[in-house]
Amino acid sequence: MIKLNSSDTYIKQLKDKIASKVRHPFLVRYIQEPAIDEDKLVLLSSVMDHTTLSPTKREQYIITTMLVQIALDTHDLVTLTEEDDDQDTVRHRQLTVLAGDYYSGLYYYLLSQLDDIPMIQTLAGAIKEINELKMEIYYKDVESFQEFLEGLKKVESLLIQRVASYVQKTSINDMAGEWLLAKKLIKEKRSYQEGKMTPLIDVLVKQPGSQESGQVIVAIERMLQHHVHRLETTVSQLPMHFTSLKNYMHSAIHYHFNQTQILEEGNYGTTT
Repeated sequence: MIKLNSSDTYIKQLKDKIASKVRHPFLVRYIQEPAIDEDKLVLLSSVMDHTTLSPTKREQYIITTMLVQIALDTHDLVTLTEEDDDQDTVRHRQLTVLAGDYYSGLYYYLLSQLDDIPMIQTLAGAIKEINELKMEIYYKDVESFQEFLEGLKKVESLLIQRVASYVQKTSINDMAGEWLLAKKLIKEKRSYQEGKMTPLIDVLVKQPGSQESGQVIVAIERMLQHHVHRLETTVSQLPMHFTSLKNYMHSAIHYHFNQTQILEEGNYGTTT
């Protein structure tokens, strides 16, 4: 388990408040409750902790930004394939779209209570840019896999980076980008091992020499090693007042990467 020392309780409180806002009695009957990305929550909380905003405004900025993230993630869950479009599948897809729209509406409502037009514009601009990036990397031919990967990193981190820039705490932006991309690569690797295809895997498989299963895993592991190394560098470059975030990131790197590597090497060692 990853720890953030004295902030653990506050992060849990934030998660509970976000969960209570997104929990809708009708939606929970038909679709899974949205996951709250604790790492993104920690990043946002760390940024807000070092601003002059009031505690109330900090909390509302964090919660509204996470609602935007949940809305974006929920819309991503909508299947675009027309295969097996039975009644249950169509209903699930429609409800998932509805849920994403519901979460989007929640953050607009909360920000309207703050009467904070610049923050609304910041989040709305980030949403527009993220959706344009998704269209670019998922539905158009990118020139190289590296270009695809850079686009994916932006999709994963741009929302937090825009909020950090808005409150003038951009020193976390590079670290956030590397960390959230590394996490995404870990998730993609697990998905591939479970037999699931994703846009990243699809692009990677089309690369010369990557068609075989083992080569795909090796390619992802190399990317992971590269970005975790860059992540460690960006963590070390964080200002001193981000000590708690640094400690969290060191624990997170071990938990999400080093520990995973050790377990997998152990499994490979027992394979006959």
